[in-house]
Amino acid sequence: MSKEYVYSVCGMCTVRCPIQVEVVDGKAEYIQGNPHAAGILGSLCPRGAAGTALTYDEERPQHPMIRVGERGEGKWRKASWDEALDYVTDKLKAIQAQYGKESVLFSDRGGPFRDFYRAFLRGIGTPNYNNHDSACARNVQNAALSVFGFGRKGMAYDLKNAKHVILQQRNIFEAINVAEVNNLLGAMENGCKLSVIDIRANVPATKADNFYLIRPGTDYAFNLAVINTLITEELYDKQFVADWFNDFEVLKSFVAEYTPEWAGVETGVSAEAIRDLARQLSEAAPSVLWHPGWMTARYDDSFYMSRTIYIINALLGSIGAKGGLPIMVKPGDVGAKDVKSFMEIYPKPEAKRVDGVGWMEGRKHYDAGPGLVNLAYDAIVTGKPYPIKAYIAHRHDPLMAFPDKDDVKAMWDNLDLLVAVTFSWSDTAWQADVVLPISPYLERDDTIMTKNGAKPGFIIRNRAIEPVYDTKAIWEIYAGLGKRMGLKELDYDKIEDIWNFQLEGTGVTIEDFAKTGMVSLTKEPLFKPVKEGIFKTPSGKIQIIDAKLEADGMPSLKPYVSPQRPPADKFRITFGRCALHTQGHTVNNALLFERMSENTLWIHTDRAKALGIATDDYVTVSNNGYSSKIRAFVTDFIHPEAVFMIHGFGHTLPCESRALGKGAADNLLMPKGIKRYDKSGGAVSMQEHFVQVARA
Repeated sequence: MSKEYVYSVCGMCTVRCPIQVEVVDGKAEYIQGNPHAAGILGSLCPRGAAGTALTYDEERPQHPMIRVGERGEGKWRKASWDEALDYVTDKLKAIQAQYGKESVLFSDRGGPFRDFYRAFLRGIGTPNYNNHDSACARNVQNAALSVFGFGRKGMAYDLKNAKHVILQQRNIFEAINVAEVNNLLGAMENGCKLSVIDIRANVPATKADNFYLIRPGTDYAFNLAVINTLITEELYDKQFVADWFNDFEVLKSFVAEYTPEWAGVETGVSAEAIRDLARQLSEAAPSVLWHPGWMTARYDDSFYMSRTIYIINALLGSIGAKGGLPIMVKPGDVGAKDVKSFMEIYPKPEAKRVDGVGWMEGRKHYDAGPGLVNLAYDAIVTGKPYPIKAYIAHRHDPLMAFPDKDDVKAMWDNLDLLVAVTFSWSDTAWQADVVLPISPYLERDDTIMTKNGAKPGFIIRNRAIEPVYDTKAIWEIYAGLGKRMGLKELDYDKIEDIWNFQLEGTGVTIEDFAKTGMVSLTKEPLFKPVKEGIFKTPSGKIQIIDAKLEADGMPSLKPYVSPQRPPADKFRITFGRCALHTQGHTVNNALLFERMSENTLWIHTDRAKALGIATDDYVTVSNNGYSSKIRAFVTDFIHPEAVFMIHGFGHTLPCESRALGKGAADNLLMPKGIKRYDKSGGAVSMQEHFVQVARA
């Protein structure tokens, strides 16, 4: 028997924790966190531990496929890689010849391994790279830009040294980043307080010092009242505000009417509780970390929730502070050189983005990097500002991520080519003309990843085992397409050559990763002080009024509008994550399915009693002509106006035998929901819909 340990990077969610894989006779037997990685402590979440079940799942795509039936009919023929890549290339060339190079759209789930295929997109001349973020954290990104002039990743979260952490639309103990969880639990053992603001008692709420059960859609009101208290009681960091705030007096005047008493009526949280929280934060400042949110594609004003969170952190002096939101440290900050980028090989395409981001009226203030794919779909339908005829969905399932699957699917009817590059089946892959199967992460190597933070460094994803089926690594797929599209600079057949290109000039070699799978670029952690040049705003300071936002017709300080209450017989539909599943793509995982095979519907005790519903009863939840059966979970610990379910269930594909027909799909309860989005932040407003519930 031969046994070896391989350092790699998990791929079961977008966090991508460093891992150590135990390989016995060529088979992956056990996965744990990389013991050398800071904050990981050798641990993994349940999803990470279940990675072997993904690898050895007979129900994942096993070879390239080309459609022979109608779209969505589930009829393909097996193809060789040469045939499949030739087919895609021929289609892309014909489409670009007829409609222009910019007629190709691409979307992914983001992350640190994008450089090679983004270079491919530049090489073929399309500006239309998108990620999934309009269904996730786009409001947070654009909120950070509007306050600091840099995006949300311009700051880190120093949970380890925090004295008070506030979670609002961030479920840190269920949507798990292992290092963050360990750091927060360690801080709490050392006396850090935890406050949670949510419409239900999630897992963080059960561990919190303060839990605020808030009326759905009123987070912005809560935050305005906290700002009001910090200013009126002079609890803010006066020196930091004097040094680094622009238009503080405008903020002070704006929040004057938003008192804790007013917010108490609006949110359901008492004025006394709001004042008490503000005072607790002031006592802990500047080591306060109010998380700006993760999945904030929720309400029409979620952008302003995140924006006020950043302002609160700044008022407390936590920007740049130890235990707060320190300025992100990159390789250049410690005298090192970052890895070379393949994107620099090709010029940025000249065409404007098809989603209008960065140039169209009302969309100039958005971050143009990944754009807004929900708005790009409009061009497929209308052909304006120009036609989109080819779409590559890479590790992305928009039909599960966005509301109203049939509505989104209909927007793709005018496509001449739909390609799914995926390691698992999905509703989007089921619609595809071509399926190009990615080797799951244990079977593939990848480009070197830069990890920014107090101690920046590089992490490598090594292939732990050979592919079980006829699948390829991501770089192999795009190298194959690039070669066929005439991009000789991407014509690679060995990952080592890609790594050597990336490491050129860094002083780091491939051999340096052998001991731990990582290379640190500094011995000691660095905290960058807030100084001139940190904030990328016109004034060089934290801006309360953002000229770009205002020029696009959006107020920097938006007067609060009370959210609509559901009709007497309905509930606001809300959804979220759990520790066992990553959206929809792990529900068919044999190990995780065994532990959670269906979702449940949280419903308040009083509302359930009126409907004759008890825990474990099956109920129907209905809207938009869609009705599904789901078990009820009756509890006092959810707001009476809302019901809640875990996202990602209600699968309908026959190729997923375990997940098929289990639970309810929240996104199907949101009619035409992709059209409703937060105009200030760009994210879809997915929790602005009402549903009916009845005993089944």
